[in-house]
Amino acid sequence: MNKYLIVIVGPTGVGKTDISISVASHFNCEIISADSRQFYREMRIGTAVPSDDQLNFIRHHFIRFLSVNEYYSSSLFERDVLKQLSLLFKKNNFVIMTGGSGMYIDAVCNGIDDIPDIDPAVREKYNRKYREEGIEGLRTCLKLLDPVHYRNVDLKNHKRIIRALEICESTGSPYSSFLTKKKTQREFGMIMIGLELERGELYRRIENRVDRMIENGLEEEARQLYGLRHLNALNSVGYSEFFDFFDGKTTREEAVGLIKRNSRRYAKRQITWWGKNGDIAWFRPDQANEILSFIDRMITSQINL
Repeated sequence: MNKYLIVIVGPTGVGKTDISISVASHFNCEIISADSRQFYREMRIGTAVPSDDQLNFIRHHFIRFLSVNEYYSSSLFERDVLKQLSLLFKKNNFVIMTGGSGMYIDAVCNGIDDIPDIDPAVREKYNRKYREEGIEGLRTCLKLLDPVHYRNVDLKNHKRIIRALEICESTGSPYSSFLTKKKTQREFGMIMIGLELERGELYRRIENRVDRMIENGLEEEARQLYGLRHLNALNSVGYSEFFDFFDGKTTREEAVGLIKRNSRRYAKRQITWWGKNGDIAWFRPDQANEILSFIDRMITSQINL
């Protein structure tokens, strides 16, 4: 293979954007964003979209290309990215993909099980159930409909539970019956880079970034989207906490504190997800030169096989 997808992953706030731009600049290639929150054009401040200068310096794909009203999934992302890669590889032997959305990255790297699309009305039914009954109501349903997946799913992640429930109801079959875990072979090589920081340092960076988002107008952005708060895309850290503040459920100070706490928890889940992948080579975000040297060695070793 002489085509390579360089995948740069890591928890929120670790510095993926800067490293990705450095690597893309070195290889004179383009970047595919695999951050599902950055897909939506209405959500900019709260999703840490790269700056205009960064977007102008290196061309990015799959940033702010959807409306929060549009349905999107990891299977659609796999389809769209593979199509985009076929075009990008005609111009350059290298493409960077970076982001923190593990399921979306996994879909591109390893393929995704053939899970059918579902009726949006079914998704809204379970989103409404979550709003009215909380996560316990979802857990009870999943335990009845798919006890196998109930034992394996992250029971603290309501989005994963809702995804399983909507498949169960739409198909009449357990969600677990669609999960074959067969890895798809791609026609390009992949090099996996992970960025990590000591936990305390990472959490400080996350909290500082939240402070910058607040200064840059996150509250006002959330207020503008308040009327769309029922949409799945907006059930997201940085927005849902402000929605609760607008509803009078919390104070503004409490909302900001919850954004920081939930961002830390999100980072912790990301670390757990990527920690299971033995193909990732881990670096600190200040090791750009070491990362480039590693990529060169990996390419050389694969060429010599």
